[in-house]
Amino acid sequence: MAFASVVAFMGIGLVDPILPAIADSLAATPTETELLFTSYLLVTGLAMLVTSWISSRIGAKATLMIGLALIIVFALASALSGSVDAIIGFRAGWGLGNALFISTALATIVGSASGGSGAAIVLYEAALGLGIAIGPLLGGLLGEVSWRGPFFGVVVLMAIAFIAVLTLLRGPAEKREPVPFSAPFKALGRPALAILAVAALFYNIGFFVLLAFSPFPLGFGAMGIGLTFFGWGVALAITSIWVAPWMMRRMSRTAIILTVLPLLAADLVAAGFVAETAPALVTFIIIGGLLLGVMNTVLTEAVMEATDLPRSVASSAYSAVRFIGGAMAPPIAALLWHAFNSTVPYLFAAASVLIATLTVFLGRKVLARIDDEPADALTEDAEAITVGDAG
Repeated sequence: MAFASVVAFMGIGLVDPILPAIADSLAATPTETELLFTSYLLVTGLAMLVTSWISSRIGAKATLMIGLALIIVFALASALSGSVDAIIGFRAGWGLGNALFISTALATIVGSASGGSGAAIVLYEAALGLGIAIGPLLGGLLGEVSWRGPFFGVVVLMAIAFIAVLTLLRGPAEKREPVPFSAPFKALGRPALAILAVAALFYNIGFFVLLAFSPFPLGFGAMGIGLTFFGWGVALAITSIWVAPWMMRRMSRTAIILTVLPLLAADLVAAGFVAETAPALVTFIIIGGLLLGVMNTVLTEAVMEATDLPRSVASSAYSAVRFIGGAMAPPIAALLWHAFNSTVPYLFAAASVLIATLTVFLGRKVLARIDDEPADALTEDAEAITVGDAG
């Protein structure tokens, strides 16, 4: 399951290094190319609203296998495509598969592990960080051969993951209470969850401007972009796994959010003003990764503790709203670049992050509950909501 999770999260940054190559090879504009992220993230987010309803009826293993199968089919279709419009459509199908997989992965790892829930969650976070780091690197390596290479690579790796889940994932029969279809929609009526979801929407705009737009002003080839975002992913993994828990033992969750978000906004402003200088931009991309790692972990734990709702329901509702922010960011950034210059998209991202900061600041009394719980109170039914959960 950890291996399959690494591969699934590789899909987030996999196309990063080949965005300029796809634009050149298929005569697509940067805005059209950025829709590869939009279709993927939008469908992932919307599908999150129904994944708990599906998995509560057919079981975790079946949900995982359907998700993996969909990713294989649509990644292969993307590799064989001859137009950017077709790839945009196939990435949407890929997003559906990814939603089914990542919404179930953490709970399955926790249920399968013998070392306790805490160790299992660390394993999952390590898989997430590793996948986000390796995705751009693999995309760069295979992208040097052809822009189709990373898509074929995913097909092979996901096929291995599918066989592994099919043959190796075993356990006692699942006892599940069916989740009502309306549950995630009603969950957004809870003030604390709504505040965190809105904040995450604007935070994710900053996240995906940095991830999805930066390959264009960098001006590197596929390998150069891959190495840059490998460094970004390693930085994100380090702070997500080690720094964020250390901070949560010393500060409240709201205090961390209100400290790190302004730092992220400042980093994005700095990235905007050095966007034409590649070495400086690389530096601020990697610094951004350090800050994003802290935010991902803290927001995830905050959502888990914000309400008394089942974690699967809360995470579905939160993730759906969050992914909408990620979906809208790349094409808006490309349009701003075309209309103005490479600085403006980063200023737009910084402004969005500041709106997220203001949302949490104004709602801090409603969010008091997230600071009342122990910082390490991660439970066995925690759901995968960090992609960017994603992720």
